Amino acid sequence: MAGIDAELFKALSDGNRLIILEMLSRGETCACRLLEALDVTQPTLSHHMKILCNSGLVTSRKSGQWSYYSLNREKLDEIKAYLSSL
Repeated sequence: MAGIDAELFKALSDGNRLIILEMLSRGETCACRLLEALDVTQPTLSHHMKILCNSGLVTSRKSGQWSYYSLNREKLDEIKAYLSSL
């Protein structure tokens, strides 16, 4: 299926990234809130967010000094369809 590759599943293979996705499932979230919820440094959070954004699972937007993140529901639907086809 188009858009499904090993890098996408690699993005899902980290516990912190799964927590981030769960938080984002409740709606758009500021990076500051993600930092509060995770026991990681800001550079580590940035690394996780880069992986999630590059995989297409998450989108981001800047507002002032903060970044806000949201789930890419279309990509999640692709993953669901791919797994259902197996």
